Amino acid sequence: MNLSPEAGKVNTMAATPALGQHSLREQNIALVAREIFGAPTPPSRADVAASTGLTRATVSALVDRLIEARIVAELIPAPARRAGRPAVPLAPATGTIIGLGLEVNVGYLAGTVLDLSGATLATRTVPGDFHASDPATVLAQLGTLSADLLATARSMHDGARLAGVRVALPGLVDSATSTLRVAPNLGWAELSPVDTRAIAAHTGTAPIMIANEAKLAALAQVPVPGTTTEVPDSFLYVSADVGIGAAIVLDRELFRGGRGWSGELGHVVVDPAGPPCQCGATGCLEQYAGTDAVLRAAHLPRGSSVTDLLRAVARDDARATAALDRAGHALGAALADFVNLIDVPDILLGGAYSELADLLGPVILAELGTRVLSAPWSSFTVRRAPVGAGAATIGGARQSLDDVVDDPTPWLAGD
Repeated sequence: MNLSPEAGKVNTMAATPALGQHSLREQNIALVAREIFGAPTPPSRADVAASTGLTRATVSALVDRLIEARIVAELIPAPARRAGRPAVPLAPATGTIIGLGLEVNVGYLAGTVLDLSGATLATRTVPGDFHASDPATVLAQLGTLSADLLATARSMHDGARLAGVRVALPGLVDSATSTLRVAPNLGWAELSPVDTRAIAAHTGTAPIMIANEAKLAALAQVPVPGTTTEVPDSFLYVSADVGIGAAIVLDRELFRGGRGWSGELGHVVVDPAGPPCQCGATGCLEQYAGTDAVLRAAHLPRGSSVTDLLRAVARDDARATAALDRAGHALGAALADFVNLIDVPDILLGGAYSELADLLGPVILAELGTRVLSAPWSSFTVRRAPVGAGAATIGGARQSLDDVVDDPTPWLAGD
């Protein structure tokens, strides 16, 4: 009900016009597509009708449109257990529509192409040093990488159509405008999809969006229907490279916050009097638990890796052990603050933290047990993220394909 401008009166008429035939059809075909893509096992038309409440005739007509658009495919019917025509299972189509996920990080460029079934058609990582880099130069390299990946994917599936592109960046991204506000470790600021022309030259008219790399990597951890990966419905994902990224997943959905800026764990203050951070503040978690900070504290040579750190710890190098211990306690304290605030007890470690999970996990758990108020009545898990290398690009490709499932109408013949 809407309050009328006239005092004391209530207008009981609908505030919005009734849905037209076309809008209702768009909603129904999206409902059917989501039901097929979200089913743990391939459903039949009858299964979809039963779960959506639509009539069998309506579902059959909508499924036919999805098959014609090569969004859904029919599988071989299972042998019938009783008299009558066997049900035809429905599944996401393979090799017809593809999504491209790209990533720029301080130490590499990466990309992955997936199809609607979730199959990886192409993936590649190119090492480099992109600290304080020129965005135009780097995006031109990313465009070349895109062309190579798409050529590989289409060599296997000629005519595959590109749904969209997600570019993962390690910084603050305004989700409403798909604009990077700042990426301190890259030295980039105020980058919008308009600035990705060098990529668009190789990807055509497919939409290009910019997103935070940790958020896309977190989405990659959410199991695809039908898989057996055991990941809780709600978790905190935290990953490290030079910086530290994090994302909150609640009931299998990404919690973005008001402007898409949630999860900036790397800039939680550990010590206000601590060392200066690239962001302009002092004492940020990155300066204690970022990989560069840990390697410096371990007194390892410039250019050393996490593998070198692990080797130093294995030979009982006191400085390496102390550096990793300090990082674990700082990270655990910051994560305890998150758990106190959002009450999500499951933590997945990605990026460089994935390699360090066995050593960091017990330290983080100890901090959670000490610092989380509900600890006496709670249990916590800290473990390696199931999707490691290329997680942000996988999440980006998935998100581009999710747009097709959420709104199949633009892909239908005659619409």
